[in-house]
Amino acid sequence: MKIFEMREAFLQASDSLKSNRMRSFLASLGVIIGISFVLLMGWVLSGLDKAMSDSFKMMGVDVMYVDKHDWAGGKSWKDVRNRPNISLRQADKLIESLTDVELAVPVARRWQTEIKFAGNTYNGITSQGTYHQFGFTPGGTIEEGRFFTQNEDQFNSSVVCLGYKVAETIFPKGDAVGKEIKIEGSKFLVVGVIKKQGTTFFDFLDNIVYMPLSTFMKTFGRFRRSFSIAVKAGSVENLDNARAEVEGKMRIVRNLDPGEENDFSINETKAFEAQLATIRTVVWSVGIGMTLLSFIVGIIGIVNVMFVSIFERTREIGIRKALGAKKRIILMQIVFEAMILSFLGAVLSFIFTSLVAYITGTIVIEYVPQVSFLSPYMPLDLLLISSVISIIVGIVSGLIPAIRASNFEPVIALRYE
Repeated sequence: MKIFEMREAFLQASDSLKSNRMRSFLASLGVIIGISFVLLMGWVLSGLDKAMSDSFKMMGVDVMYVDKHDWAGGKSWKDVRNRPNISLRQADKLIESLTDVELAVPVARRWQTEIKFAGNTYNGITSQGTYHQFGFTPGGTIEEGRFFTQNEDQFNSSVVCLGYKVAETIFPKGDAVGKEIKIEGSKFLVVGVIKKQGTTFFDFLDNIVYMPLSTFMKTFGRFRRSFSIAVKAGSVENLDNARAEVEGKMRIVRNLDPGEENDFSINETKAFEAQLATIRTVVWSVGIGMTLLSFIVGIIGIVNVMFVSIFERTREIGIRKALGAKKRIILMQIVFEAMILSFLGAVLSFIFTSLVAYITGTIVIEYVPQVSFLSPYMPLDLLLISSVISIIVGIVSGLIPAIRASNFEPVIALRYE
């Protein structure tokens, strides 16, 4: 087909649609809904991916935790519960034996800690005891003040660093450093605030207070608890070597025989990646199902409109064919009409979803902080995706009516009333 023929077919299709604006819009409605689902899904998932990526970077993609429990689950809860605790002696022994890592420190946790300040009580906060070297890991990155020092670690100093969410809750004005709080009845001086690490789905990372391990054991007790060991490999490239060394040395520390199953877990951010993959699968499954349904409705609507259109113009098509119009010109015009209808739906969808994204990211986010991971702007790559999908839907919708119109016999078409 020549370029001028395509141009003429396109202009005729546009004129036909302009003469029936309301019918054209209603025909595009199914496509608008379907593509809106695609765009909103992509928007949510892109925000989710970025939020998860940022959290993983803050946690440290080269950091692993040797622990009694498995973050990802998948193992028998009873078997994991019956594993022997990791003692501080075992943790220190493992740390002393490691040679192919940047650093390793023990970590002890106490869930559901009670904190008091200025007559107010705050519950549900995690207390974490560790060595001062933890300040050199991504999890110990300071936003304000400092991390506790080696001397404070050695001499049981009552100092703490607050997680971002803890500091924001207790000290909304941002003046946490230098204040004195009570943890389980004991006084602690706040020396620092940890940089925000969590997102909507990982806000527990900011709900932690950090204190010297010696102080932690003095406050909460040393015995009948399991310790974790935070290990920083030094780089992502060294992660596999570090993991292999940690596993081998920990098996020696735990006196495990060859072939005997590990009675500990090595946890990394990949555990959360598996959970994220599950969330993505659910979102895509629901979204694709609704999208397909909307597209089917849209295709049926466009097909019906195109059949009505060609029967209204039967005499016109007969005259054009009698004057020498070729079948491909008629066919191309009808397909162009369907494509324009569908593409119009894609444009309106992008405008609508962009408005939703902007309102959510600038206004709704102030009242619903749980959606803070969503961007106020719709990714431009989704515009390309929606355009391609709309063109495909248009071709599919217009092909059958186009074939029907191009096969009209001129004499029969001219007699049509």
